[in-house]
Amino acid sequence: MANLKLTDIAKTYGGTVNVLNNINLDIQTGELVVFVGPSGCGKSTLLRMIAGLEKISAGTLEIDGQVVNDIPPAQRGIAMVFQSYALYPHMTVRDNMSFALKIAGKPKAEIDATIERVAKTLQLGELLDRLPKALSGGQRQRVAIGRSIVRNPKVYLFDEPLSNLDAALRVATRLEIAQLKESMPDSTMVYVTHDQVEAMTLADRIVVLANKGIAQVGTPLELYESPQNEFVAQFIGSPAMNLFPGKVIGTGDVTSLRLDGGGLITSDVPTTDEDMGLTVNVGVRPEDMLITEVENWVMECTVNIIEALGDVTVLYFDSLEGQAPWIAKLPGIHNGLRGQSVRLTATPAKVHLFHNGQSLLYR
Repeated sequence: MANLKLTDIAKTYGGTVNVLNNINLDIQTGELVVFVGPSGCGKSTLLRMIAGLEKISAGTLEIDGQVVNDIPPAQRGIAMVFQSYALYPHMTVRDNMSFALKIAGKPKAEIDATIERVAKTLQLGELLDRLPKALSGGQRQRVAIGRSIVRNPKVYLFDEPLSNLDAALRVATRLEIAQLKESMPDSTMVYVTHDQVEAMTLADRIVVLANKGIAQVGTPLELYESPQNEFVAQFIGSPAMNLFPGKVIGTGDVTSLRLDGGGLITSDVPTTDEDMGLTVNVGVRPEDMLITEVENWVMECTVNIIEALGDVTVLYFDSLEGQAPWIAKLPGIHNGLRGQSVRLTATPAKVHLFHNGQSLLYR
């Protein structure tokens, strides 16, 4: 398999509409890297540039050390699985999977052996003689993946392969892709999705795209526990991280803060004497919020809406004017809290600090 290196990649349409700038990324052999971001951020465009389906406006793309900017898609050693299955409707599963091998002139015995091996891996053995119309959505997507695997490419590209499936099939197929990666540890895969659950569960590393560039690159837990900016902090995690405006009133290894319209809270993010009085956004994830009876170090809010999900209860609170509702996600059932005023806090290790959109931890 192969490693990918993107250096100062940019994409411009018509010479005036710029959609991506200064994309620098190294994807190592055997990694599964997921591109995530809001609609229109350029994640599918970036994937298509890697595939050779979109022209690179600036920068270089290397596969195993070879610059491939001007190499046609068919010669890059890449296989792509699209959002739509793109199966030939008049061909059986076997014929869909073997088509590329026949075009390449592979011997029949080799083709048959390859199809049988891949069909076993993807649990398609009993479906080889069916037409696509006789398959479920998840089975069709597995056929599309199998059609890529039989080519033994250097790099696998997945462009939102689960978005056309219903919720149950999406979970099942996501698990199948994870198991497939486990069975092919040397395979290099790049996966595009708008679903952060897919990103968090599948990725070795996640690339968060925003504002025509890369907002942060890291493992799923790095992005969740140590976001470098407010965008990543609120994009990764569901519900999104709460942001409370406040001011630094005590500096050092532990920072003390007074919240606008609320009480006091502390954070393990270190600050210096120069930070005294600094205006910040205090970030706390809903699942890190705690209900407390302590009179200090709290935020006091009224519960407006309750979503009882069984294992957890999501509480929506009054917030400052112009802000989204503050949210707490508590284990267990808390149906009796609607309309009540409760005090909230969080342990200092779970309190993030942002100034001008950037985390103080990464200064």
